[in-house]
Amino acid sequence: MAGGLMQCRRIMLKLLALCFIIYLQYAQVAEARIRHYKWNVKYEFKSPDCYKKLVITINGRTPGPTIIAQQDDTIIVEVTNSLITENLSIHWHGIRQIGTPWSDGTEGVTQCPILPGETFKYQFKVDRPGTYLYHAHYGMQREAGLYGSIRVSLPDGKSEPFAYDYDRSIILTDWYHQSTYEQATGLSSNPFVWVGEPQSLLIQGKGKFSCSSVPSPAGVCNSSNPECSPYAITVIPGKTYRLRVASLTALSALSFQIEGHNMTVVEADGHYVEPFVVKNLYLYSGETYSVLVKADQDPSRNHWITTNVVGRPPNTTVGVAVLNYYPNHPRRSPPTIPPTGPIWNDTAARLAQSQAIKSHSGYIHTPPPTSDRVILMLNTQNTIDGYRRWSVNNVSFNLPHTPYLIALKQNLHHVFQQTPLSDGHEFLNYDIYSVANNSNATSSNAIYRLKFNSTVDIILQNANTMNINNSETHPWHLHGHDFWVLGHGSGRFNISTHPKQYNLVNPIMKNTVPVHPYGWTALRFRADNPGVWAFHCHIESHFFMGMGMVFEEGIDRVGKLPSSIMGCGESKGLGRP
Repeated sequence: MAGGLMQCRRIMLKLLALCFIIYLQYAQVAEARIRHYKWNVKYEFKSPDCYKKLVITINGRTPGPTIIAQQDDTIIVEVTNSLITENLSIHWHGIRQIGTPWSDGTEGVTQCPILPGETFKYQFKVDRPGTYLYHAHYGMQREAGLYGSIRVSLPDGKSEPFAYDYDRSIILTDWYHQSTYEQATGLSSNPFVWVGEPQSLLIQGKGKFSCSSVPSPAGVCNSSNPECSPYAITVIPGKTYRLRVASLTALSALSFQIEGHNMTVVEADGHYVEPFVVKNLYLYSGETYSVLVKADQDPSRNHWITTNVVGRPPNTTVGVAVLNYYPNHPRRSPPTIPPTGPIWNDTAARLAQSQAIKSHSGYIHTPPPTSDRVILMLNTQNTIDGYRRWSVNNVSFNLPHTPYLIALKQNLHHVFQQTPLSDGHEFLNYDIYSVANNSNATSSNAIYRLKFNSTVDIILQNANTMNINNSETHPWHLHGHDFWVLGHGSGRFNISTHPKQYNLVNPIMKNTVPVHPYGWTALRFRADNPGVWAFHCHIESHFFMGMGMVFEEGIDRVGKLPSSIMGCGESKGLGRP
């Protein structure tokens, strides 16, 4: 009898242990899920602004599907390239790719492109909550419609430092009727052919081009096409909405506003902001923000949402959408004229917003008090061998045929130039207000080699273009990292006095930041993510024309590269059994 009881007890203990193991496994799955997507990328005829043209779609849609996840989830996206005649890669903008640098999606830097007909698997972890993006990173495909949102929430049971009832995402883009091939050909021609101003502004993939403004063949432009009816966000009176607003423009800096409503800025590029209220929000390509909007205006009517170009002469029609107060019909136009937004050339207002963005008092990540290396990056426009180029420190960037990540891990150092790039201190006294000769400008595919775990300061300095009295806004995006924004200023950076004005108390961390006309922006980051990372102007034509560079850090700490990223340049045959 006693022996039987002992045997029953052992069985019960084993069953309890098994149940506990199953519980732990279930708990881990519940806390960190795997989100699996299958995407088919192809060209389709669409009319996002009423004008029919070829557009790159994901599963028939542009913008593509929103990736919705929780912190620490693993994202798997199987991408099939059905573009027939074009290569492809997709970048996960704002995702740091810790431990997975080969999934950053930057063709020429972290992978070979996805060939037509092939399927490529991206797999990575979303390690922080926030608002992020994805978009094409091959040639100028992003502006052809291949983009979308990534929304990462906190794990269940955790809360954010602000409250809201509903969560919505909006992407702002500008839209050209020329194909990316036509634009790229003009940019790389002699004589130079500029892309010009965009034809439309899209809010969540919808805009309105004036079909009567330009003659077009029958059936090409149809202002009554439902594809280009204004995007509508339906709201319930009295409720508070978190609007995740992002810009993926090819060229334009934008202002975003909602008729009659204030917006409280609470997040920028995945980091909580000390809240501040705005009537209009300035956005630059690659930036993301969360704003809180309360539906507290006249509920008997709808209200306009608008976006307009700033920083350039406004030759593009204002983009419009509708804030639809339930139960009004979403297609019911507001009774007012859409607000036009702020004037285009008020640089001081845009600089003031950049300076106002601080880290939330309860979520400050204190930067290192000093840096190990300071790199000045002078943004200039140059002519090299008769071709118009954008340059940094008089060097215009070109991608090699063999991606840097593969070349460095496989010791293929001959596939890119080994001459060290300048830290730029010789340009501290550069005349930023004149059209410079810059006859010594060159092209290069050399990179910056950073000491692992070192602290690096980047000073972005804007200057005059090759046009008299002209300096442009450049939004700079860093892959694989967030950086502290230590300061923005006007005029030429002074290495003796301006660092004393740095905000080392509560600087915001971001992955994309503007440098304003004739101004400077100071960044600080830790080179603590093993891999090879692009840093570039997020304006499509500017990066295409050479405005970027690459950082290498801790390459010896990168694990074995997957064979799927190989197959181009001198990586052909590498990784095969």
